Amino acid sequence: MSLKLLDFWNWQGNIDRGRYLATGLVLLALKHNIDRIIATSFGYPWSVFNYWVFKTPSGIESITRREASFYAELLFIALPFIWIGTVLTVRRLRDAGLPLWLVVLFFMPFLNLLFFALLVILPSAQSKEDARSLRTSRIARFIPTSEFGSAVLGIVATALLALGLTALSASRLGNYGWGIFVGIPFLLGLNSVLIYGFHEPRSVVRCLLVALLSTGLVGIALFALAIEGVICLVMALPLAVALALIGGLIGYVLQRPAFSTQTLRVVPAMFLLVPGLTLLEYAIRETPPVYAVKTSVVINAKPEAVWSNVVSFAQLAPPTEAIFKTGIAYPIRAEISGQGVGAVRHCVFSTGEFVEPITAWDKPRLLSFSVSGQPAAMEEMSIYRGLHPPHVEHYLISQRGQFALKELPDGKTLLEGTTWYQNRFWPGVYWHVWSDAIIHRIHQRVLTHIKNLAEDKSR
Repeated sequence: MSLKLLDFWNWQGNIDRGRYLATGLVLLALKHNIDRIIATSFGYPWSVFNYWVFKTPSGIESITRREASFYAELLFIALPFIWIGTVLTVRRLRDAGLPLWLVVLFFMPFLNLLFFALLVILPSAQSKEDARSLRTSRIARFIPTSEFGSAVLGIVATALLALGLTALSASRLGNYGWGIFVGIPFLLGLNSVLIYGFHEPRSVVRCLLVALLSTGLVGIALFALAIEGVICLVMALPLAVALALIGGLIGYVLQRPAFSTQTLRVVPAMFLLVPGLTLLEYAIRETPPVYAVKTSVVINAKPEAVWSNVVSFAQLAPPTEAIFKTGIAYPIRAEISGQGVGAVRHCVFSTGEFVEPITAWDKPRLLSFSVSGQPAAMEEMSIYRGLHPPHVEHYLISQRGQFALKELPDGKTLLEGTTWYQNRFWPGVYWHVWSDAIIHRIHQRVLTHIKNLAEDKSR
């Protein structure tokens, strides 16, 4: 290995794909083992997916001093690797003749793996093969030369693969992860545009339109084939569109004359890589973090008057909130069997009931409970009856909850409801925004009902 390869600090110059691959694998192995040793010293588990998932090892959002020290050490160790990776990626982009601004993909979780593979596939700009040899190959003959024909082939062929992979991951593997929500939309944008612009370069606007059409076709097919309902598709849409546009933009860069000879390298590689990463993710089965959602309300009554309505409450009126008219489960009433620790609370929702064994009974200050059973999180909106994709019942998991009552100086009560839960959708940073918002609205419905009951009783 030449000394030039070891020059990690110089932004100038090039690095070919072979040395980029070898150096990247060595650095990844070195960093992963260093991080694993640090994690072991703190008593925490560590896997490759921890580079994509930030979570406190204790499983709650608040970080303890010990956890802060753990992440501080990881960050300190990561800094030189981040610098080296950025430098080498810039030099590899320059060597491949690609725009240097693409280095931003190095910092995007999961996409950076696909980007790394892309840079390993593409040869140096000076050594690219003659475009004519690839355009006259047997595979190239199947790509229409007309703009409309190549667009249709790019959209349909990529959408069919993405549809099959989505069905496998969601329906068979029960895995709603990075592969399905990040890898597939990126694949849809990149590969459809590469096929579309294979014979001649297309405009950036039309390339992005092809990327969006391929994504839309997959969404329509998932709904039509009863794989997913409207609500999940709507929630996934912002993320899918953004990633498809990123893939389409990279496809636009690669379909220009300087890079179009590489289409037949990139397309099949992405067709194999995304399913491979999806299966790897399924095999590892990373444990999702536990999130906490807190909602509070001030009640014009003393805690003693509020307490009985916290333990159990009468039937709520039908919901007026738009979110609960889409099929999202909403609370109807709460019942309890017994008193004190060991009693069992049943919170009845529109889709079934939560079974909540009481773990703390500090009347009239604190009621805590675990969750031993829960209903489906929603009823999917669909033209099909009884549509129950796996995520409806098994992907939003309530762990425990509590009601805390605090008497205020003016005789009022601050009632705070908290739910601790896991969301098995990835990337968590995106999906827990949705689930937090839904749980917050559920809290608001319950707390407002308790407030009205307590205040009516105190009058």
